[in-house]
Amino acid sequence: MAPVCVAGVAAVCVAAVSYVTASHSTGDVAAVVGLSLAMLLAERFPVPVEGMDAGGVTLGFVFALAGLLLFGWEAGVLMAAAGPTAAHLAAGRPPLRVAYNGSMFALAALAGGLAIEPIPQTSVATLLARLAICAFVYHWIVNVALISAVLAADSGKPFFELVVANVRRTTAPFLLMASSALTLVVLWQRSPSLSPALIGPLLAIALYQRSTHKAMHAMRLALTDPLTGLGNHRHFHERLQRELTLAERDGRKLSLCLVDIDDFKRVNDRYGHPAGDRVLVQVASRLRQGGESFRLGGDEFAVLLPGLDDRAAIAVARSIVERMGALELEQVGTVTVSAGVAAYPAQGVGRDELIRLADSALYWAKEDGKNRARTYQAATTSIELSHLQELAEGPDRAARYRAAASLAKAVDARDVYTGSHSQRVGELAARIARRLGIDEAQIELTRLAGSLHDLGKLAIPEEILRKRSALNESERVVLQRHPQIGHRMLESLGVEPVAEWVLHHHERWDGNGYPDRLRGEQIPLGARILFVADAFDAMTSERVYRKPLSERDAVSELERCAGSQFDPAIVDAFSVELAAAAQHAPELVS
Repeated sequence: MAPVCVAGVAAVCVAAVSYVTASHSTGDVAAVVGLSLAMLLAERFPVPVEGMDAGGVTLGFVFALAGLLLFGWEAGVLMAAAGPTAAHLAAGRPPLRVAYNGSMFALAALAGGLAIEPIPQTSVATLLARLAICAFVYHWIVNVALISAVLAADSGKPFFELVVANVRRTTAPFLLMASSALTLVVLWQRSPSLSPALIGPLLAIALYQRSTHKAMHAMRLALTDPLTGLGNHRHFHERLQRELTLAERDGRKLSLCLVDIDDFKRVNDRYGHPAGDRVLVQVASRLRQGGESFRLGGDEFAVLLPGLDDRAAIAVARSIVERMGALELEQVGTVTVSAGVAAYPAQGVGRDELIRLADSALYWAKEDGKNRARTYQAATTSIELSHLQELAEGPDRAARYRAAASLAKAVDARDVYTGSHSQRVGELAARIARRLGIDEAQIELTRLAGSLHDLGKLAIPEEILRKRSALNESERVVLQRHPQIGHRMLESLGVEPVAEWVLHHHERWDGNGYPDRLRGEQIPLGARILFVADAFDAMTSERVYRKPLSERDAVSELERCAGSQFDPAIVDAFSVELAAAAQHAPELVS
């Protein structure tokens, strides 16, 4: 920004000296002043351009271009710099932004004016040539380049990508304004008194664009949180979906960071809601430094990090946490936040899934002591270890089952099933065991084994678990290791025979299963029960690659494979159990 500002101020000084030392008629000076005032008025009502990464365009271009063509580069530079600078100062914009914009317009007018200086205006053709060259250099060469440069430096977006986007979006309005500038020049050259005839059309355009600008401003307000000025919940979901679409199309990374203020309720309760609002505003102001930020509601925020993988995103999240921890607020004191990060495509396959994973990581950051950031992967690893420890050291059966349920939820969160697959398998396995006449203690062990049968999938890459197409041979080998992994995780925890049942729950009755190719009654009874329960729930659950079967069709498939895949006695017991449950189900009354 500094070189542009220095060069712009120099251009204005040179133009002022050159203009003052040259002789000009009173009419010409009055005309320049009048066009400058018209340009100032036009700058007060910018023309919004949908999707443009700047504040829009203004009708001031009409008067700047006309001034360059009619009165030369010196007058054009002074007009181009004075109009926007005065308008932006009156609007209360930041001084640095005012200086940059004024300098940019001065340089654009200087370049456009000098480009047409050697071309004499002797005919209509030369007038059109001067207009085209001046407009092209002024806007498409200098203006767009400098605007795109400062936006690229501020947002981190690629410079040439912004140039192409801004050229594409501003071509139509600037062609229309160039046409208006040509009309103004022709009228002025015919007779200056005719030039006010252009006021009506320009005023109509300005009023229309003002109403459009207000409508767009209202739309922005609908997407903005009024307290913090960040995007609101609706805006967040729209932007996240758009970024996911771009990430999928371009094959790039996208990370989501959820941030929550620690113990915010205590701040509101102790210091009052006005103090809480001040905390929210301060947090929001610092979140803007991390990326595109949103307030989701209450004390929860989101930061979108396009192009960043989970490692880069967790670094940003930690810097946010550290920045907040160093914040000292009057009356309230120190405020801390916790953050959770999830990345696409390494984790998650859609908007809701990515949010859920980031929320899981945020939950673990809270549970792990607050004032810290966690990635989804790190969070699941910590959760696994803590719940495995509870499973091993739980003082009673209830504690162990709570730990098992938590582990089951962690497994189901990563797999392709909908709902609580592991819990359903545990319940089905317990019903089969009860139908077989097994004693109550063994039934409860069967239920526990069912909820943990896929524990080893926690160590399987998520891209394999969630793959929509058929697995290749190497991926299939990796997936088929999950019984051994689950067995190793369980065997030292004192939950036998659950570990052995988990190890063998994919063995087939005919000996063609895995991992040990056991046959018939060589397979532990608990493992045979799990195999049937798991297969039934898999067939009746919706997957990403197929529709679920009805219970009747799933039972028919079990019966067809009894004696090859499944223990026939267990399939029969399960069929009887489902039939008995159906008989006792309450009838619907019309």
